[in-house]
Formats: sequence, structure tokens, C-alpha cells
Amino acid sequence: MGIDAPQRPLKVFVSAGEASGDLHAASLVEAMGREHPRLEVSCLGGPRLEKAGARVLVDNRALSLIGVLQVFPKARTLYHAWKTLRDHLASERPDLVILVDFPDFNFLLGRLARRLGLKVFYYISPQVWAWRRGRIRSLKRFVDAMAVILPFEESFYRRHGMHVHYVGHPLADTLSRVPHKTACRKALGLENEPGQGFRASRTVCLLPGSRRGEVRTFLPLLVEAARILHRRHGNLRFLLAAAAELDPSDFASVHPVRDLPLRIVHGDTHRVLRASDLALAVSGTVTLEAALLGTPLVIVYKVSPIEYHAGRFLIRVPYIGLPNLVAGRRVCPELIQEDASPERIAGEAERLLTDPRALKEQTTGLRDIERRVGGPGAARRAARIALSLCDC
Repeated sequence: MGIDAPQRPLKVFVSAGEASGDLHAASLVEAMGREHPRLEVSCLGGPRLEKAGARVLVDNRALSLIGVLQVFPKARTLYHAWKTLRDHLASERPDLVILVDFPDFNFLLGRLARRLGLKVFYYISPQVWAWRRGRIRSLKRFVDAMAVILPFEESFYRRHGMHVHYVGHPLADTLSRVPHKTACRKALGLENEPGQGFRASRTVCLLPGSRRGEVRTFLPLLVEAARILHRRHGNLRFLLAAAAELDPSDFASVHPVRDLPLRIVHGDTHRVLRASDLALAVSGTVTLEAALLGTPLVIVYKVSPIEYHAGRFLIRVPYIGLPNLVAGRRVCPELIQEDASPERIAGEAERLLTDPRALKEQTTGLRDIERRVGGPGAARRAARIALSLCDC
């Protein structure tokens, strides 16, 4: 859908409260800008949306949370963000409000937008199919259209009477630009000895999450798991992928690590993943990134005991890892709560590194996941749906 000679600027507000949402929202804004050159975007977002030309009203890094219990220490920050955005929507009255994942906060914004008579487009579904399914009633009341990025989501929302489109996963666009394994290894200064089996040096990457709370929780677990692997197999090397949204000081506790061949690589997660033979990753979008890049992985997650026991009664899906959800079966091992110990993480990693049958089984599953997710073009397809809601 091309827009010829627009008569006025198109005002859009985007709410992307997390790092992955910032990435995908930026691609969406860029695609919308190609269709409507006089696009004016304001946002709750981060550096990627800002680079895409959006005016950042609230920096999403101030809102990064992990777990319900961490909401309380940030109550004042959350309230200030809410007041800023509430006042902005009421005064500016954008042509379209785009919500990107980040439920609860975005549900508040969506209900506000509906009261103000604004059009609402939800891009990247909140995981109501996994838990708290009653929220779908709220979505139906304030969402005009939704674009989903996981293949099983479209039928779920259609069953509940929503206007929904499956557009493919935006990672397919992003990851199509990642160089092949040899080029990534060369760029990162890694050398390999092909054909030497496990005796050759292999690279394991650690992915402790993109939020400070995640790093504090998971980094010690992953580093200790790496130490165990290194004691058993001294020729392994380790890369710690530090998310671009985080500051190097967030990793000060492990730098330098004198008893472990570990290097921190900041803001280059995709090349680190492609270059690695195995990933130890906190559950989240990065696990699907690893799967689509063909990197075998172990998925780790842990929350407070209260949240875990409450979640057992609320969560309606059999897996927590996106690769397994897309596949509809357990392709990658998932270590949750007490199972997410350094010893268990190291054990699952060692199995994939030393057992060719286990490795082949997972890599076959990863190729199936890539097929299910589909090819590039998600942002372009979502942009056209979003623009169709506007009087432009």
C-alpha cells in the first residue's frame, strides 16, 4: 500500500517497554516511514526507536523489570512514566497508538487510548495464550487490529473473535543480515580447528538476558556452569553476550574472570550466537534468535518461589522456551527453578557437546522451527496493516 503525496503528517505513538520490543518496533516504524514519508513518531522506547527517528518521551530502560515483585521498588518511576504518556496522548491525540508486547502497562495505555477515541494497533501479542487468558476480553475492547508473530497465535485469537493477522516473525528480517558462521568467527577473533571433534576448541556463549534484573539473577548461574564445563573440558572458550541496552558496569562482577577463558562482547549478540557452538540462554526472545541462527542451546529460567508456585496454577502452556512453543515439542532442554543449577546447566551443555545423536536431534528440530517461522517481511506486512487503520 503506497501513500502518494500525503496531505498532512501522520502522528503515531509507539509503546515498546523492553529491549526486544524496541528492536521490532524500530523495524516497524522504518517500514511505516517508507510507506508514509511524513510520519511523526513519539514513543516509550529505547535507542533503536530513537535511531529510527522516534521522539523518546520515556526511556524504556528505566522500566526494565523481572518478576512481579520487582514492580514495587519502581512504583514511582512507573507512575511518572504513566503520567507523562497519559498527558501526551490526551494533548497530542495521535492518529494511531501502537502497542508492542509489554502487557499490563500497555493494557493501561490501550484502555486510555480507547477512552480518548484513538485507534489502537497491537504488534507482537502479549502472551495471553500462556497465562491469564481472561485478559483477552480487555484486548478485544481496546484493540482495533493485531499483528502476531508466532504461527499458532493467529488461530488462537481468531477463535476469540479478534481482528488478527499472522505476519511472520521480525527476527527473520534481522537475522537474514547476519553473516555466516566463518565470517562471524573471524570478525570476533575466534580460531577453529575443523575436523578435530570435541578435542578441537569450541565456543560456548552465555546469554544472561537484556534486563539488569535478569543479569543479576542469571549471570552468576551461567558463569558457574561455564566454570564446571571448563574444569571438565579445558579447551572450551566462552563468550558473554552483553545486550546493547546494558552498561558495561552491569557485568563488573565477572570482569575479569581469572579462572575462566571468558570474553565479554557488548552489543553484538547475533554474531556471537552465529559464531558459537552452543548457547546457554535465559528464556526470552534470544532463545528464538539462537534457534533461527541454528545454534544449539540450553534454556534457563528462574523466578522467586512465590511467583513460581503461583505460575504453576496460571500458566497454560507446556513449555517456557519460544523454540519449543513454536515447534510444539521439546527441541531444547529447559531448566527451571531448582533445575536451573550450575551443575544441571553444565550437564545439559556437556550432553550436547559430546553426544552426536543428541546434537543432531536438536539441530534437526531447529531447522523445523526456522521453516515454521517463515521468511522475511514481517515489519512491512505489519506496517501496511497499521496504516490501513489510519485516515491518511
